[in-house]
Amino acid sequence: MEKKSKNIGKKWIYWFSFAMAVILIYKVLDNYSEIKDWISNFFRIIMPFVIGIIIAYLLYLPSKKIENVYKKVKLIRKKSRLLSVMTVYIIAIVLFLLIIRFVVPIISQSIVDLVNNFQNYYNLTVEKINELPDDSPLKSEYLINLVEEFKNIDLKQFVNVEKLTKYAQGAISIASGIFDFFVSIIVSVYILLERTEIVRFIKKLTKSIFDEDIYNNINKYFDRTNEIFLKFLASQFLDAIVVGILTSVAMSIMGVKYGLLLGFLIGLFNMIPYFGAIIAVTISIIITFLTGGISQAIWMAVVVIILQQIDANIINPKIVGDSLKISPLLVIFAVTIGGAYFGFLGMFLAVPIVAVIKIVLIDYINYKEKTKKFEIVNTEKNKEYK
Repeated sequence: MEKKSKNIGKKWIYWFSFAMAVILIYKVLDNYSEIKDWISNFFRIIMPFVIGIIIAYLLYLPSKKIENVYKKVKLIRKKSRLLSVMTVYIIAIVLFLLIIRFVVPIISQSIVDLVNNFQNYYNLTVEKINELPDDSPLKSEYLINLVEEFKNIDLKQFVNVEKLTKYAQGAISIASGIFDFFVSIIVSVYILLERTEIVRFIKKLTKSIFDEDIYNNINKYFDRTNEIFLKFLASQFLDAIVVGILTSVAMSIMGVKYGLLLGFLIGLFNMIPYFGAIIAVTISIIITFLTGGISQAIWMAVVVIILQQIDANIINPKIVGDSLKISPLLVIFAVTIGGAYFGFLGMFLAVPIVAVIKIVLIDYINYKEKTKKFEIVNTEKNKEYK
């Protein structure tokens, strides 16, 4: 009788939970727009905090290195953490202001100019192709069809020319997001100053929730993941800056129009393994072909390919090294999947994510192999004992 009443109680709990779930789903669907607005507002509110965490994470490595230097000086050893954070922020703010003052207006103006004059560049290219002799290899049906395709491209649908013009003229004030900016900076400063206490608290909380073995594994994989991401981000950013500067200088010497924009584009896309360089170089060749003609486009392609080879064989190995130890095939697969589902960010972060997954899988395989060996040894011992 008692067992029967327990079963009835369980059924009532099950059906009550099911009914509540149905009501909840109905309410969500019925008030979808309101819930969507609420979620959107929530993310808008927490975004400065998220950005602050990202800034702190990106500045952690240089801050730590500067702190290690300051610790060697006896007079400032006790204030080494504070001074290192102040130093790294002064450097970051100065670089940010220099980029905003000198680089952003030039790049913005280049984009505006390219978009506004795209049709003129197209017409000029068509005229040059028409002037070529009929037996010229450049006057092939494929090239004519390719150029014809550009006629249908309207860059203005991809670029907000009015807003970029304001950026180029310095008319958009940074004050539009000044509050969010300061919140992000304050959050990031606090995280960098109190990072030891924050990490200690997180570890204590994790240890109180999970068993010791699970906690040790979480701690181990967190440290390894952090190491992989920090190395990857730092090395890729540094490599992109070096490649971008070298490409911009080379294009400026050659007299390529929009040289700084194209150098910035190649440096940015260079952060994506394999595909990034191909995409950026292709876009750069097309733009140079439209603005400077076939001869300049060929020379630009040769110079950029040489720079890419220098980067692949000299610069990148020196900066990035072989810390991730992932096969090229796996990198290509990861970048393709990441790009298909999450765009540029997915392509960029695909490599370190796959590196972490690889470590977890290798550890799991090793653990299983050890367990099997242990079971085989125990089985053999039991047979001998019998």
